[in-house]
Amino acid sequence: MEKGPTEIIILSGKGGTGKTSITAAFATMAKDSVIADCDVDAADLHLILQPEIYHEENYSSGTKSVINPDQCTGCGLCLDLCRFNAVELINGHYIIDEFACEGCGLCILACPENAISSETNENNILYLSNCRFGPLFYGKVGIAEENSGKLVARIREEAKNKAREIQTDMILVDGPPGIGCPAISSVTGADMVVAVTEPTKSGWHDLQRLIEMIERFHIRIFVIINKYDLNEIISDEIEEGLKEKNIPVLGKLPYDEQVIHALISGKSITEFMKEHQLTHELREIWNKLLEMDH
Repeated sequence: MEKGPTEIIILSGKGGTGKTSITAAFATMAKDSVIADCDVDAADLHLILQPEIYHEENYSSGTKSVINPDQCTGCGLCLDLCRFNAVELINGHYIIDEFACEGCGLCILACPENAISSETNENNILYLSNCRFGPLFYGKVGIAEENSGKLVARIREEAKNKAREIQTDMILVDGPPGIGCPAISSVTGADMVVAVTEPTKSGWHDLQRLIEMIERFHIRIFVIINKYDLNEIISDEIEEGLKEKNIPVLGKLPYDEQVIHALISGKSITEFMKEHQLTHELREIWNKLLEMDH
């Protein structure tokens, strides 16, 4: 069977480790790749890659209940039954807080006057675009909306379809931090994961949780220790811990304030700091990653 494109997921156990900056740097070095930002709750890769959107569409985030005031008799049964405290009594009228409603539908079933109905939310958005490094697919979840895992799956599906269409052998995915539903949806069926961590106690703790989650999917995992020189003692502790788990460290990147200026200018690290030592180290890490794929 012909091998499909390699899908590399860049994850982190917690936010703020530099995952997106490293993904953007990888995008500059990957040739003919498809890029996806699956951090749908806080998508920001497009701020660096500055794509041109050629298609956007609403994506259903489930349903919410709505009370018809003309049919409501004010019995208050919905208020008594709602375990999410989404029903409120305001100025003598019962209303449902759209941000608190989980769409379970119990109030609809219980209402004796059939005054409550269900409406589909279309507050999530899927974007198909092109950036200076290739196709970029990403999405945004509306405030307090759900189904972020399904939106992640849709973004990855679009990326795979585009990869087959342009016959590329690489898909780069900027995944969400943590180990929640979006992260699980990002990992499922991937070829390898690059986990970005930082030398803090919380960074190491959350990395271990992330590793435990990834290992359940039997996917190869590699680690980058970013800003390692901010605390070399914990950095060494992380490296030793990973050695015990037989997880390769692709590289350790130093802290550099120039990264902030790169982000402000809307450029990747490797574009803004072309001859900088940090760029050379990122290239070495990228080359190691490519070797792992063979």
